[in-house]
Order: sequence, then structure tokens, then C-alpha cells
Amino acid sequence: MITVKIPATSANVGAGFDSLGLAVTLYNQIHLELAEKTEIISLDHVEIPCDETNLVYTTMCSLFELCGQKMPTLRIGQVNHIPLSRGLGSSSACIIGGLLAANHIMGFPFSRQEMINLAASIEGHPDNTTPALLGGFVSSVFDGKEVHYVRQELHVGIRFAALIPNFELRTSLARSVLPKRISHKDAVYNLSRAALMSASLSTGSYHNLRVAAADRLHQDYRLPLIEGGARAMALMEEEGAYCSYISGAGSTLMAMVPGADLSFEQRVWPRLCEEGFAAWRLMMLEADNTGAICVESIPLH
Repeated sequence: MITVKIPATSANVGAGFDSLGLAVTLYNQIHLELAEKTEIISLDHVEIPCDETNLVYTTMCSLFELCGQKMPTLRIGQVNHIPLSRGLGSSSACIIGGLLAANHIMGFPFSRQEMINLAASIEGHPDNTTPALLGGFVSSVFDGKEVHYVRQELHVGIRFAALIPNFELRTSLARSVLPKRISHKDAVYNLSRAALMSASLSTGSYHNLRVAAADRLHQDYRLPLIEGGARAMALMEEEGAYCSYISGAGSTLMAMVPGADLSFEQRVWPRLCEEGFAAWRLMMLEADNTGAICVESIPLH
């Protein structure tokens, strides 16, 4: 039996479009064991593809194919605590889980850097996949072949409030509303704030986060797809969050909260309910500085 545990991730982190991402303490698990025939099942009743279109399965197959090996028949059971199509890295968790599992079964033919590169090539960008594998806060660039990154551990001085709507937002739709061109002024606006976000999180300069999370590349275009999103973000900031931003492509809204503020949830949730967000879900999360792990309890042979 092999078990893979993969953290949820929050990408973009304001102005860092397709380049900044961080891991949080919400996890998917994949349990694999040898079987007479391939079987893919949901272990927590979350609806997932249970055929050959399953992303964990297709990712594993691609790695075996790269090594010229035939994938064994497996029973693949998935526990999906990361909500689907909510901007918390559910697809990246499947990709990283599949890569780690296949690499483990084959005796680790791929290095960690190679796994990072493969994950980004499958996903198309590294901002979710790299922190899902490594944990922490990651600044990354994918040049089409290799991911160049810097990983930083996040400190206990910050927590995360994930406000998860009761509706999905497909990445394809969220990307379709983005402009084809941007102005030089907007490019400078985002570059300066993405740099400020990275430096502020690494040094604990949290007073900068409200400015650092501002964005002109994607958030203004995507917020209309999240009804009430702008008001919900404002409420979290009014109740003491350092900043708030659209997590990934949405629909989740993420707020960074002082780690010592243990009453944030009790203050903000009644206000959110009063303003029509009672059907949404608020989850208080910590930073995950470990990343995905793979454990073998019973040898697969």
C-alpha cells in the first residue's frame, strides 16, 4: 500500500499571476495497492472520474510511459478534501500525487527537479504544482523546459482564511475573460507588487501585504464571475486581515490573517452571513511548509 498526501495551494497571491503560490493545510490523499484489474474509486463520496480520464491515473501512465514501463494494475482510492474548481489547486494535487506515486513504484528514476519540471509541463504553469510538491511559498518561472524557483518557509505569524463559495469556477472560463494585451503602466504596477509580496512574506513585513496583493492583470476581470466577491474581500479586510485576493482562478477568496488573531473567524463569519454568504464555507488554514509526501506501508510487489 502506498499513500500520497498532497496539500492544497493558493496561486497568484495577488499580483503574482502564474508565478507565485503557497501551500496550506488542506489535503488530498491517494491510496494505491496492487489489484487484479485497474480500479479508481472515491473514498469520500466526492464525485471524480473513475475511468481512464482520471488525472491521477493519466499522470501516472505518462510517467511510466516516459520510462518505457507498463503501468501495473492498481486500485486507486482518492480522498478529496480540496474542493474541485475552486482555485485551491485540486488539479495540481492530482498531478503531484500521480507523479509521486509512479516515481515511488518505479524506484525513483526521476529527481525532484525533474518532477517539478514534469508537473509544470502537464499543468502549463508552476504556481500551483511547485508549492504542492515542496510546500511553503514559492516564486517560480517555467521557461518551457525547466522551472526556476525560490522556496521560502512561511512563518507562524500568518494564517489563511479561505472563503470558499458554493459554486465552481472553471479555469477555462476564468482565463477567457482576461485581456489579450495590457499597458506598460499595468505591467509595472504588477511587477512591483509581486516583488513586494515575495519580499514581505520572506521577511515578515506583513504591513506591506495590502499593497502587495493589489493586481491589474486578472482580479478585476474575474471578480464579476464571483458574485459578491469584492464585498466579501472588503469584509475580511475590515475585520483585520492583512490582505485578500482571488485564490488561483477562483472562486475561492483567500485572506492573510495575523497568526495571533485567534478570534478572526468569530468576528468575520457573522458579518459574512448577514450579507448573504451563509452558503459559503470559511476555513482557517495554516501554511504547509512540508509539501507532498509519499509513504509505503506495505511493499507493492
